[in-house]
Amino acid sequence: MDVKRRLHELGITLPKAPARGGLYTPARVFAGTLCYVSGCGPQHDGWNSVGKVGAEVSLEEAVEASRSSMLNVLAVMERDIGLDRIRQVVKVLTFVASAVDFHDQPLVANGGTGLLADIFGQDAGLGARSAVGVASLPGDISVETEVIFELEK
Repeated sequence: MDVKRRLHELGITLPKAPARGGLYTPARVFAGTLCYVSGCGPQHDGWNSVGKVGAEVSLEEAVEASRSSMLNVLAVMERDIGLDRIRQVVKVLTFVASAVDFHDQPLVANGGTGLLADIFGQDAGLGARSAVGVASLPGDISVETEVIFELEK
């Protein structure tokens, strides 16, 4: 699949890939065909989503933050591996900084996984997924997403 062409068709421009925020590798290929992309938050182009979802952050803003986090994951993939090497999505893990009574983490995760389905199609774009509520995330961001991709051989 020509991922860059598909992004253009959808009117999507990837942000600049985020800089590392610590001692880790942003993307690591394992066993030749699996690529693990470290967690990315929603920050880009001066925009960020901070606070707890269900308190300071609305569900709608959190869905947009999830989409933005996924754009950053894709930007890391493009910079470090190459988007056109992606065969399919294997697993998405979305962390949602949640107020105690917020229970719609799967709806938040839909912002990122829906983007992958739009780009790669339902079969290749929707992998296994977990959406987890957490007490806090680095920098008080509202959402962080990590992804495992299968690469073309």
